[in-house]
Amino acid sequence: MSAVAQAMSRFCTPEPVFGAVPPEIIEDTLIYLATENEQYLNKLSDQAGCFKETKIVEFVFLLCEKWFLDQSARYQAVEIFERFMIKHVEEIYNSTRESRVTNEQGEGNTWSTLKAQICDTIVLRLVSCIQLASKLSFHYNIINNNTVLKFLQSIDYSYTKQDLVESELAILKALCFQINVPTPLAYVELLLEVLGYNGCLLPMKQLHKICVHLLDLTYLMRNIIYDTLLKTSIENSTPSELQIAKFLSVKEDFMLLAVGVISTSAFILHPEYWNQVSGSSKPA
Repeated sequence: MSAVAQAMSRFCTPEPVFGAVPPEIIEDTLIYLATENEQYLNKLSDQAGCFKETKIVEFVFLLCEKWFLDQSARYQAVEIFERFMIKHVEEIYNSTRESRVTNEQGEGNTWSTLKAQICDTIVLRLVSCIQLASKLSFHYNIINNNTVLKFLQSIDYSYTKQDLVESELAILKALCFQINVPTPLAYVELLLEVLGYNGCLLPMKQLHKICVHLLDLTYLMRNIIYDTLLKTSIENSTPSELQIAKFLSVKEDFMLLAVGVISTSAFILHPEYWNQVSGSSKPA
């Protein structure tokens, strides 16, 4: 293999490098992510998580794998899609409230008609979110419109390049161009840096690999995992609506998810080091 080929291979399968970040940067980043997480939870939508169903996550993960995107892109795409769809649906619903009151027969642009239109464009929105995530990831591997159109045509969708551009723009505008949102993987990797700085003896690359697998599993089995966790925590198999609503902040807490993923991964890798991992929470 030539030097160029080796270099490209390394870039196409990026691995995290731990121990290279100064402690003051680790601490500043930890404070920043903790603040971002808290602010997100404080303004959490009641519909949070509605667009993280298994089929949606599986579609995004498989397409990211097909297009050789890095690990962070798949989570970024899911989070962009989730935030956009909540905002998009809420805006459309609110805009049709008056017309639904005055037009009970369903004529014109009723909510049911618009809901059907939203469903018809979900695949397009998903692909657009993956495109946007690829642009936030590594610029050498941006998914271009030709690639997207070829894929959409393969599953019997007939969109144009203009449709793709307008879809991306609609997502950007709905989110006020704020699409570079933190993902659970960012929290996981930062906390692994904290562990390494605090002298954790576990091999970080191996631990990181297990963490990614568990994070994938958590996204794919989100409802099952969190439903089980809720029922276990309240010791009741039929939680009330109030308990479910209060538990939403737990389901959307990225820092808590990162801690849980790392602790579980450490236990899988070396059970005897679990206490050391669970006790290291910040740079010394």
